[in-house]
Parts: sequence; C-alpha cells; structure tokens
Amino acid sequence: MANEVVLGLIGCGGMMGAHVNGYRALWNAGLREFRIAATCDVEAERAEKFAADIESFQGTRPAVYTDFEKMLGAEKGMDACDISLVHCDHHKVAIPCLKAGKHVTIEKPLAITCRAAKAIITAAQRAKRLLQTAENYRRAPEHRAVRWALTQKRIGKLRMLYWIDVGERLWYWTWREHRDKAGGGWSMDGGVHFADLFRYHVGDVKSLYAISRAHFPIRYRDSAKMADPIEVTTEDTTMAVFEFEDGVSAQWTSTNAAPGRGFCQRHVYGSEGCLSWGVGLKTRSEEVTMAALIEEHKKAMTEEEREKLFPRGVTDTVAIELWEFIQAIQGKATLETDGLEGLKALALCMAIYESSWLKQPVDVAEVENCKIENYQADLNEAGGL
Repeated sequence: MANEVVLGLIGCGGMMGAHVNGYRALWNAGLREFRIAATCDVEAERAEKFAADIESFQGTRPAVYTDFEKMLGAEKGMDACDISLVHCDHHKVAIPCLKAGKHVTIEKPLAITCRAAKAIITAAQRAKRLLQTAENYRRAPEHRAVRWALTQKRIGKLRMLYWIDVGERLWYWTWREHRDKAGGGWSMDGGVHFADLFRYHVGDVKSLYAISRAHFPIRYRDSAKMADPIEVTTEDTTMAVFEFEDGVSAQWTSTNAAPGRGFCQRHVYGSEGCLSWGVGLKTRSEEVTMAALIEEHKKAMTEEEREKLFPRGVTDTVAIELWEFIQAIQGKATLETDGLEGLKALALCMAIYESSWLKQPVDVAEVENCKIENYQADLNEAGGL
C-alpha cells in the first residue's frame, strides 16, 4: 500500500497485547495505512504468538526476532518501533531505535527517571524522528467530555482537585513490584496516567509536598491464602498536596496498604459546582450524569472534531493513540502526547518521591530539569545515565 507505515513491535508482554488489539480495531474500522513487519521479544514463543495474532487480521505474518538490534538491521523498510518493555529498559531500547532512524511510540512512563526521559527526547531531536509517549487515558470519551465541560466553564473557575484511591492489594505483580525495574510503585506506574490527566484537565503543577511509604513490603503469589510471600521494594502509599501554576490546589492520595474499608473519590471543584469522574457534573442549578455529558459533547463536536478524536467511531483508546502516531508519521497529524508531555507527567510522579526523600516541598520544574534527583540517583547510575 502506498504511504503505509511499516512497524516493528518490541516487547510482547501484556500491554503490547492491548496494542495489538488496537491495531486490530483500526484494521476492522478500515484504517489500514500500516503494516506490522516484525515482532520482537527475548522469549521467542511470545513473539511468535503475537505474530500469529497479527496475521489473523493483517493477512501477512510479521517476522519474529529475539534481539531488537538484529530486527533493526534486518528490517530495512521499517519506519517505526512500538515499544512496551520493563521501565528500566525504555531508554536502552528507544535511543538505539531513534538513532537507527525509526520513529518511536513508547508505553508510559516514558522512562524510569527524568534523566533517562530527557536522553530519549534528545535522541529523537537529533535523529529528527517522532517520539510519542503512549498516554491513552485522556483519549477516552469520558475524559474528552470532562475536558470539554471544563473548557466551557460548566463548573465555573477551577478551585480544587481531589484524587484519592484507598484500598489493599496482596497479590504479587511481577517486575512492577521492584524499584530497580519499575522506578516506583503504583504512584508512578498507574500514577503517570493520572499525572497526565491532571495536566490535561487543569494545567501544569508548580510545586508539591508529599510523603511516600512502604507499609507492607510483602506480596503473595497466592494472595487468597497469603502464601508464597515475595519481598517487594516499591512504595505502597503516597500522599501529596500540590498547587497548579494557576493556583488550583490539589490532594492526591494512593495506597494499596489499607485493609478493611477502601474508597475512591475523584472530583474537581469550581466556583459553581463539581465534576466527578464516573459520576457526572453537579452545580447549583443542574445535575448531569457522565453518560449524558459524553452525549452532550458528542453532539457539540463537528464532524472534523469527531473524526480526529474518534476516527471512524473507534473508541479504543490505545487504537486512537496508535492511529495518531501513524498519521503523524505520514504528515497528516501532530502528536498530542509527545516526548515532552511524557516527561512532564513523569516529573510530577518523580516529584512525589523527591519531596518525600527531602522531607520538604519541591518545584516540579526543577525535578523535570534534573536539578533535583536524589531519589533517582541510583536508578540513573544503574541505567548508565
């Protein structure tokens, strides 16, 4: 196909499965301006499975590799790499791909530290190649509708944000439980999604003060029986208070070490009311469910806007970000979540750990610019940075 984007997939784990499902959703919607030429994983069996899955909708079977550098050398016609790996390996793989002249989309977080993220961004700039941070949450109909409602000032001038997740998790979650591989616990792993949403809905964060704790450094392979324990090295609890550049104040709490009674509260308050994720909008004069708000937004969009946000009616958020990446390579779109966006979301998460380390408030921009990196120092050293 003329002007098709040729891709190679690196890292055939769980999240890459969501990417393959995204490519399938695009294919089924008739958005077929791409071809997956290769799959790569250190375990050949996993790469083979993904190749078979791709062949089932694409019609041609990707070549299989266990070494990404061999893939780069062999696949001369490949335009781009889709990377989903252990966080500590992001910069080790993304930078060689960029130097080889490939555009890169990489799963969140962009890197294991801010220094690693900046190294990837620099490599992309020098190679004059596109770098996308795979941030799919903001692309959901709910978040697009929330952004629209806030832009319309449906709850007035913004005042406060509360994002609180409290519960307990006992089961072991593979490499993600180990700081040297993941960089941090859920406040970085899933938290970087939330950091991106905070920036998307409210704006840049100026400063924060946070506490990070590991209350329960054990997880279980058999959580039902609390058997087969494994020691973990990531935090399980963070509590942060921060201020956005425009003065909006926020509280962000995340813990999976709270037995008994858990709760989840996610609200943004303005001078006229509030928006609650999963619930809807409530002001002094109206109450709108989230489903109704999404429908309002849908009706308010032009056809052009609707096609940009939800191409051919696709609502799979991973598929949408992948289509944006493909179109950006073709020169038909710009990247909404590029490397800089990925760095800024990562910096907000890292600011939590740095503040807790220093036991004092930190300027998020100083974390982003690697002027504060006490918590990250050993991770940088281990990563050759």
